[in-house]
Amino acid sequence: MNSSPDQGAPVSPRRRPCVVSTVLLLALSAACTGASGSEAPPGAHGAKPGAAGVGDRLFPKMGNGGYDVTDYRLKLDYTRRSKHLKGTATITARATSALSSFHLDFAGLHVRKATVNGRTAETKRQGTELVLTPAADLPKGRAFTTTVVYDGKPKTIKDPDGSEEGWITTDDGAVGLGEPTGSMAWFPGNHHPSDKARYDITMTVPKGLSAVSNGELKQRRTNGSRTTFRWHSGEPMASYLATVAIGRFDVHKTTHGGLPQYVAVDPHLAGQSTKVPDQVGEVIDWENKTFGRYPFSSTGAIVDRLSGLGYALETQTKPYFPFAPDEILLVHELAHQWFGNSVTPRTWKDMWLNEGFATYAEWLWEEQHDGRSTDRTFRDFYDGTDDESDGIWDFPPADPPSAARVSDSPVYGRGAMVLHKLRRAVGDKAFFTIVRTWVKEHRHGNADTKQFIALSERISGKDLTKLYDVWLFGKDKPAKP
Repeated sequence: MNSSPDQGAPVSPRRRPCVVSTVLLLALSAACTGASGSEAPPGAHGAKPGAAGVGDRLFPKMGNGGYDVTDYRLKLDYTRRSKHLKGTATITARATSALSSFHLDFAGLHVRKATVNGRTAETKRQGTELVLTPAADLPKGRAFTTTVVYDGKPKTIKDPDGSEEGWITTDDGAVGLGEPTGSMAWFPGNHHPSDKARYDITMTVPKGLSAVSNGELKQRRTNGSRTTFRWHSGEPMASYLATVAIGRFDVHKTTHGGLPQYVAVDPHLAGQSTKVPDQVGEVIDWENKTFGRYPFSSTGAIVDRLSGLGYALETQTKPYFPFAPDEILLVHELAHQWFGNSVTPRTWKDMWLNEGFATYAEWLWEEQHDGRSTDRTFRDFYDGTDDESDGIWDFPPADPPSAARVSDSPVYGRGAMVLHKLRRAVGDKAFFTIVRTWVKEHRHGNADTKQFIALSERISGKDLTKLYDVWLFGKDKPAKP
């Protein structure tokens, strides 16, 4: 993620959610079982409610316990004039414990109907939690399908750091943005990065508008005054990386390196974005050589007109830019396809593994394209002379103190400094072996800081405790660079 104070200004990192007793429930369950003439399904004995939240220190209410999602199928219909969204979310998951009920993260919007395995489920709202009680307990290990039908005017969510996400209206449509909590504004789900899934997103909009989402376009059809677009993402994706951008777009579809490439540009920005399709291909080629094989089945970008947003976002396969991006911003957001999108943090405090790497990609690009050396950039950050160095010593990159600061400058700039210190400590050969091994071993998965440290020590053969204690976990500015 990267931000800019206003369109055309130099881009800088974003500085930055009726009570029935147990005895009665059991009695009712037994009565229902007797009436149907069937026994409780095997493995459902001892079923309990799933947890509301996965216990993330920074976002304790996000995500949910007791199940793992494998697939989302979202059918959405948006009316621009009324700003009304209708949705049907079909969620396929596997129970990781026996469940009598479970939670979905979902903010606003009206739930019209919910089913689990085709049978009506009881629903209850608790703030941004939607609690579903299925007609029958869900046994541990069993796959199940939940369908939620909903509608209303989606919310724009204000983050703890003051920025906006969720469902945001644009001049000619709207966009759904999810980092860190915004996806719950437009579809229900298990909205924590530790639970990744495949996505099919079908969006119906007024004729003349486009709906651009993650992955590959599988179908486009017009029926009367409405056009439907169906997008498929076959590789796992964290929900904060899902997007749908609705508006008037010129879509440049090409093939680059054997991959479909979709670059959608708001016509008002066409003149400022003429180089973007070629630049996306150029950057992907360079990052392929630097970090290893590109991890997804397509690539591209969305260039929209929403300059007041203040940040770009690494939405999977198509980073979202609310203004025409420059080359270095493309480098940053496309680097996230490896760091953050394919290898996704296990918890939000591991965010430095996203932003530190994406920022260091900027340093490497500059070094290899007739700019400052990475040593010079490191020194400029240490001395405080780089424009992006303000505040980098406020807290350790691997330990943001609160949700409001998860996207602050230490996570970006000092995170990149950690990687440069590692490179200098182990040498270029070992460093780039560490990087490529990291993205290969954790491809399409989740990983954390402890695993990265262990990998760097295993490949380098060195004890790097002091380096990480000082640069990654240290609270103060190191005495020597």
